[in-house]
Amino acid sequence: MDAIIYGIFFYKTAQIQHIIIHAGTSLYDYNTVTEETITIKATGMNPAKSQSFIYNNILFIKDGINYLQYNGTTVTDVVGYIPTTSISRTPIGGGTSYNKVNLLSGFRRNSFVGDGTSRDYYLDVESFDSGTVTVTVNGETVTNFTEHSTSGFITFATAPSAPYTDGQDNVVITFRKNITGNADIIKNCTLLEVFDNRVFFSGNIDYPNSVFWSGLNNPTYIPDTNYSREGLDATPVKAMVSGNNALWVMKEPSQANTSVYYHTPSIDQTEGATYPSSHSSISTGCVSTAVNFNDDVCLFSDYGLEGISGDIGTEQFLAHRSSNIDSKLLSEANYKNPVIAEWQGYLFIFIGSHCYLADSRQKWTNSDHIEYEWYYWEMEQEITFASVLGDKLYLCSANGIYTLDNSVSVNSYWTTARDTFENPNFQKITNKKGSVLNADGNITISTKVDNGEWEDSGAYNNVSNYIVPRIKKKKWKDIQFKIASDTPINIYNFTIQSYVGSYVKR
Repeated sequence: MDAIIYGIFFYKTAQIQHIIIHAGTSLYDYNTVTEETITIKATGMNPAKSQSFIYNNILFIKDGINYLQYNGTTVTDVVGYIPTTSISRTPIGGGTSYNKVNLLSGFRRNSFVGDGTSRDYYLDVESFDSGTVTVTVNGETVTNFTEHSTSGFITFATAPSAPYTDGQDNVVITFRKNITGNADIIKNCTLLEVFDNRVFFSGNIDYPNSVFWSGLNNPTYIPDTNYSREGLDATPVKAMVSGNNALWVMKEPSQANTSVYYHTPSIDQTEGATYPSSHSSISTGCVSTAVNFNDDVCLFSDYGLEGISGDIGTEQFLAHRSSNIDSKLLSEANYKNPVIAEWQGYLFIFIGSHCYLADSRQKWTNSDHIEYEWYYWEMEQEITFASVLGDKLYLCSANGIYTLDNSVSVNSYWTTARDTFENPNFQKITNKKGSVLNADGNITISTKVDNGEWEDSGAYNNVSNYIVPRIKKKKWKDIQFKIASDTPINIYNFTIQSYVGSYVKR
């Protein structure tokens, strides 16, 4: 499997956990019991990030050019549901429109009430694909008919009988009216999101500002009327996220006044359930992707990570979430192409071999809004995909797939801000007896004064509860501390005392 991994998905059959791997242009199934890998699709996958979901024990995979389904044995293109587009038709036509045409299937059905005398039965199209017709009469398959594909009707050798119950449909004609490009509307979508028991699609470059959605509990049925255009401009949709009882649709930055839209379920007397598009009051656009992080709907903007706050029914506004890391995060060359994952209350943002980690349990108030505490990691490999199964976070790189394990020793450190001890214009001196660090683990303490170089201030092994570091620094304007370790550590609090001296001199 010597290829870039663009997706890993999890599928369980008969108590066997499978890991489905999209690598390069192929699709593989890794059996976690036998530890065997088989190729289930040798070629034809899009070399780009893919997505998946499971419905009715079938794994559905979307990669931007394919829409696939896998049952644990075979992988195929999604077999589109065949809608019944007309019911209660007479042989010469009429009747009632019923299901809408399925974008994923050229096939459709017409249901008739036979009269026992008519032999010509007209379909609800002017023409259809020759050789595609099948017919049942009173539930039995019949073949005694002739197709007139260019005229839109068939002729029975013997007229179908009238129904056993008056007015009940008893003649069902299935045929194909293939419209070129219909299926590609969905297959070429790069985004999907499951919301309200339907699957929503977007990201087709030919329909950049459009969102499409499936029938209720049926990911194989995309009615051709189930779509919405997000705004009047053609600015493309960059992300879709479900949260706060709505489907949020984020578009690229543009000159339009609105870049974020949302859909909530609505009932129409004619169409049934619909999802009209409503514009928010947010004009800041999304430059890469978005995520629902513990019910906090966030998007990546040109300024960093933003969270959507406010009442969905009145006014929404963005509140910044990444002030502590913006200077470094925004300088990443590949900032607009992150790999994100939510795991055990943490938000992981992988950009190349760098990881930015937000903790949902550690928040602080910045002016009038809440922000997250952040951590920064440097990985050994560039991360190409991340996914979660149970309590494990799976990370993909050029060297394969691995999981996080908190028993592995890593080099880590935590630094304080440059501290003037509320006296920026005075020199200070630390009290070497007035320092207490509450922590656990193997710890090394370093000190930096006046933005100089780091200097070691002591190493302590097997710390439990607290230590009293003897840190002695004289005549400094500001000071900074670094607590480092090559093993897992816990840092609870750090206190140091200093004396204020004379005015700072040059």
